Amino acid sequence: MTMRPVRVLSGGAAQGLVRALEPQLRERGLSVGGHFGAVGAMRDKLLAGEPCDLLILTQALVDELEQQGHVRAGAARPVGRVRTGVGVPAGEPLPQVQTSQQLAQVLRGATAVYIPDAVKSTAGVHMMKVFRGLGLDQELAARIRAFPNGATAMREMAASGDRRAIGCTQVTEILDTPGVQLAGGLPREHELATVYTAAVTTSANDPDAALQVAGLLVSKEAAAQRSAAGFDPL
Repeated sequence: MTMRPVRVLSGGAAQGLVRALEPQLRERGLSVGGHFGAVGAMRDKLLAGEPCDLLILTQALVDELEQQGHVRAGAARPVGRVRTGVGVPAGEPLPQVQTSQQLAQVLRGATAVYIPDAVKSTAGVHMMKVFRGLGLDQELAARIRAFPNGATAMREMAASGDRRAIGCTQVTEILDTPGVQLAGGLPREHELATVYTAAVTTSANDPDAALQVAGLLVSKEAAAQRSAAGFDPL
C-alpha cells in the first residue's frame, strides 16, 4: 500500500494520541510526520514557511490562524479538552494537590520544578501565573527547569533521577512519558483546561488526507485512545 504522508505541526499535548492512532492511520494508507512542541513555536514554524498539512493547536490559535488565511474555512475539528496537571517520578508517593495550600506545600518541598517554555507553551505560561498567584515565583525561581515543551520537560525530569522533583505541564504529556506518573490536575482555582483543535491548512499538499487524519482524531472510534491519552470530551 502506498502511504499518503500528512505533515503535522502540533502542540505536544497531542503527540501521545497521534502515536496511539498510528495503526489505524496505516490501515487507511496514511502516515503522519512533523513536529510536536510548544503551540507558540508551532505557530511560528508555520508562519516561517514550514510545510504543513494539518495543525493540532489550541482553539484560540487555530481561530487566529484561520482569520489570517492559514487555515481552510470550515476544516477545523475540536479534538478535546486537556487539563494542566502535576507529575512526579514514577514510584514516588502521589502528593495531594487538590487545594492551593496543598499545591504550595508540594512546590515548596520540591528540589526542582520542571515546566515547558514559559513564553510559548500553554502550560508554561499558565504555571508561571500560578506560581505568582501562590506568591512563590521568587522562591521557586532558582529551582525552575524550563524546556522547549512539556514532553521534553517530563523526559528530563525522569532522566534526572531526582526523586523530589515535580513537573507541571499538560496531563497528556505527563501520561505519555515513561518514568513519570500523574499526581492530579491543578486545584480548581488554578485550573486550566485547553481545547485542542485539528485544522487543515490552506497550504496543504493533500488536504483530503489531512482531513482524514483529523476525522480519525475526533472520531467515536478513537474515543478510548483520546481518554487514555488525557483528552476530556467537550
